[in-house]
Amino acid sequence: MHPNRARVLAAEIDAAHLRRRLLDADADGRDLPDLAAAYAVQRELTALRTARGARRIGWKLGYTSAAMREQMRVDAPNLGPLLDSMLVPDGGAVPAHLVHPRAEPEIAVRIGADGEPVEVRAALEIVDSVWRDYWFTLEANTADGSSAAGVVLGPVLPADGLDVLAVQVRRNGEPAGRGSGAAAMGHPFTALRWLAGELPRRGERLCPGDLVITGGLTAAVPIEPGDEIAAVFGDGTEVRVRRP
Repeated sequence: MHPNRARVLAAEIDAAHLRRRLLDADADGRDLPDLAAAYAVQRELTALRTARGARRIGWKLGYTSAAMREQMRVDAPNLGPLLDSMLVPDGGAVPAHLVHPRAEPEIAVRIGADGEPVEVRAALEIVDSVWRDYWFTLEANTADGSSAAGVVLGPVLPADGLDVLAVQVRRNGEPAGRGSGAAAMGHPFTALRWLAGELPRRGERLCPGDLVITGGLTAAVPIEPGDEIAAVFGDGTEVRVRRP
């Protein structure tokens, strides 16, 4: 993809988010022939956001679980940047500018100086696709930063046994989904290794201090006004977010 075209598409996606306007992936995403083009647009989109003062703090993984791939009709994982502007406090509110947010329970990892995990936390990712009705190709979703819109960090989790760690999503106290750490490519650290291998192909790398969310462990849950979403891990470790 020509760099000028990547910049134009990134500007269109950026403007749509800022104006709370949804795009049609079949029309507006038609110039994304492959993942290389999609990541080129993603880089330009990130550049627009960092130019306004946002700072990249890590990475998100998308579609590491069969549940998410099936829900969103994609057949491979992808990645996108996490920005400091996306951080939401535990129990806090989703950003007011989001159009049709959804929540996914995730396992978050902090990267140490040696490139290995030094901290594991319960997390919720907030996604908010620019594409109408969440109808997109993998390429269109990748260009949009894999729909990343927010991340809520909860309590620290033990690093042992993450693959068998159960998670339940609750919406206003009612069950809305179940999964386990194994949903993320068999183990969240396997997903992390995939990211470490994939980033250099995109001209990036994992850095000490990076925050990585390793992929949704259940299907994403819509967050309507008045909703509270909780992810409950293992013996009761919780992380929550609400939408006023």
